[in-house]
Amino acid sequence: MSDLPTTESEWRHRLAPDRFHVLREGGTEQPFTGIYWDEKALGVYRCAGCGTELFESSTKYDSGSGWPSFTVPVEGAVDTKEDRSLGMVRTEVTCTACGGHLGHVFPDGPGSDGLRYCINSASLDLDAGE
Repeated sequence: MSDLPTTESEWRHRLAPDRFHVLREGGTEQPFTGIYWDEKALGVYRCAGCGTELFESSTKYDSGSGWPSFTVPVEGAVDTKEDRSLGMVRTEVTCTACGGHLGHVFPDGPGSDGLRYCINSASLDLDAGE
Protein backbone atom coordinates (compact mmCIF):
# COMPACT_ATOMS: atom_id res chain seq x y z
CA MET A 1 0.00 0.00 0.00
CA SER A 2 1.43 3.34 -0.97
CA ASP A 3 -0.38 5.26 1.79
CA LEU A 4 1.39 3.45 4.62
CA PRO A 5 3.26 5.54 7.15
CA THR A 6 7.01 5.62 6.67
CA THR A 7 8.17 7.20 9.93
CA GLU A 8 7.65 6.32 13.58
CA SER A 9 5.82 9.62 14.05
CA GLU A 10 3.36 8.79 11.23
CA TRP A 11 2.73 5.32 12.71
CA ARG A 12 2.12 6.86 16.15
CA HIS A 13 -0.41 9.21 14.62
CA ARG A 14 -2.19 6.38 12.77
CA LEU A 15 -2.33 3.77 15.53
CA ALA A 16 -3.78 3.73 19.05
CA PRO A 17 -1.04 3.43 21.70
CA ASP A 18 -1.68 -0.28 22.40
CA ARG A 19 -1.58 -1.08 18.70
CA PHE A 20 1.57 0.97 18.16
CA HIS A 21 3.26 -0.87 21.02
CA VAL A 22 2.47 -4.29 19.52
CA LEU A 23 2.77 -3.59 15.79
CA ARG A 24 5.74 -1.21 15.75
CA GLU A 25 7.60 -1.99 18.99
CA GLY A 26 7.10 -5.77 19.10
CA GLY A 27 5.08 -5.66 22.29
CA THR A 28 2.76 -8.35 23.62
CA GLU A 29 -0.60 -7.87 25.28
CA GLN A 30 -1.39 -9.78 28.46
CA PRO A 31 -3.15 -13.14 27.92
CA PHE A 32 -6.96 -13.15 28.06
CA THR A 33 -7.12 -9.34 27.68
CA GLY A 34 -7.34 -8.81 23.90
CA ILE A 35 -10.69 -8.43 22.19
CA TYR A 36 -10.26 -11.46 19.92
CA TRP A 37 -8.84 -14.18 22.21
CA ASP A 38 -12.32 -15.73 22.65
CA GLU A 39 -13.98 -14.39 19.46
CA LYS A 40 -16.17 -16.90 17.60
CA ALA A 41 -17.49 -14.74 14.72
CA LEU A 42 -16.82 -15.81 11.16
CA GLY A 43 -14.80 -13.54 8.93
CA VAL A 44 -11.31 -12.47 7.98
CA TYR A 45 -8.71 -11.15 10.39
CA ARG A 46 -6.75 -8.25 8.90
CA CYS A 47 -3.61 -6.42 9.95
CA ALA A 48 -4.60 -3.45 12.12
CA GLY A 49 -1.71 -1.50 10.63
CA CYS A 50 -2.40 -1.85 6.92
CA GLY A 51 -5.57 -3.91 6.37
CA THR A 52 -3.89 -6.93 4.76
CA GLU A 53 -5.85 -10.19 5.09
CA LEU A 54 -3.89 -12.37 7.50
CA PHE A 55 -6.07 -15.22 8.81
CA GLU A 56 -9.44 -16.80 7.98
CA SER A 57 -11.67 -17.38 10.99
CA SER A 58 -11.99 -21.02 9.92
CA THR A 59 -8.34 -21.49 10.96
CA LYS A 60 -8.85 -19.99 14.45
CA TYR A 61 -9.08 -22.29 17.46
CA ASP A 62 -9.00 -22.13 21.25
CA SER A 63 -5.44 -22.98 22.25
CA GLY A 64 -6.04 -22.10 25.89
CA SER A 65 -3.17 -19.60 25.68
CA GLY A 66 -5.26 -16.43 26.05
CA TRP A 67 -4.33 -15.09 22.62
CA PRO A 68 -6.05 -15.62 19.28
CA SER A 69 -4.52 -18.76 17.79
CA PHE A 70 -4.60 -19.90 14.17
CA THR A 71 -3.36 -22.99 12.36
CA VAL A 72 -2.38 -21.32 9.09
CA PRO A 73 -2.14 -17.76 7.69
CA VAL A 74 -3.46 -16.53 4.35
CA GLU A 75 -0.86 -17.51 1.76
CA GLY A 76 1.88 -14.90 1.46
CA ALA A 77 0.42 -12.68 4.20
CA VAL A 78 3.02 -13.20 6.93
CA ASP A 79 6.76 -13.44 7.28
CA THR A 80 8.67 -15.17 10.06
CA LYS A 81 12.07 -14.61 11.60
CA GLU A 82 14.04 -15.76 14.61
CA ASP A 83 13.39 -13.77 17.78
CA ARG A 84 15.95 -14.08 20.60
CA SER A 85 14.38 -11.48 22.90
CA LEU A 86 13.42 -12.27 26.48
CA GLY A 87 16.23 -14.80 26.80
CA MET A 88 14.61 -17.44 24.60
CA VAL A 89 14.46 -18.43 20.95
CA ARG A 90 11.06 -18.02 19.28
CA THR A 91 9.78 -17.41 15.77
CA GLU A 92 8.29 -13.95 15.29
CA VAL A 93 5.38 -13.43 12.88
CA THR A 94 5.13 -10.12 10.97
CA CYS A 95 2.80 -8.71 8.32
CA THR A 96 4.40 -9.05 4.90
CA ALA A 97 2.88 -5.78 3.69
CA CYS A 98 3.78 -3.37 6.50
CA GLY A 99 6.26 -5.29 8.64
CA GLY A 100 4.09 -4.99 11.74
CA HIS A 101 4.72 -7.41 14.60
CA LEU A 102 1.78 -9.79 14.98
CA GLY A 103 2.96 -12.39 17.48
CA HIS A 104 4.83 -15.70 17.35
CA VAL A 105 4.41 -19.15 15.84
CA PHE A 106 4.99 -22.31 17.87
CA PRO A 107 5.26 -25.99 16.85
CA ASP A 108 2.42 -27.17 19.11
CA GLY A 109 -0.69 -26.57 17.00
CA PRO A 110 -3.39 -29.02 15.94
CA GLY A 111 -3.27 -28.39 12.17
CA SER A 112 -1.64 -30.56 9.53
CA ASP A 113 1.59 -28.53 9.86
CA GLY A 114 1.47 -28.68 13.67
CA LEU A 115 1.81 -24.90 13.97
CA ARG A 116 0.11 -22.45 16.35
CA TYR A 117 0.15 -18.85 15.20
CA CYS A 118 -0.25 -17.02 18.51
CA ILE A 119 -1.31 -13.49 17.53
CA ASN A 120 -1.97 -10.33 19.54
CA SER A 121 -5.53 -9.00 19.29
CA ALA A 122 -4.09 -5.47 19.13
CA SER A 123 -2.50 -6.33 15.78
CA LEU A 124 -5.80 -7.49 14.25
CA ASP A 125 -9.10 -6.16 12.92
CA LEU A 126 -11.92 -8.61 12.22
CA ASP A 127 -14.08 -8.21 9.13
CA ALA A 128 -17.01 -10.30 10.34
CA GLY A 129 -19.14 -12.11 7.83
CA GLU A 130 -16.61 -12.27 5.01
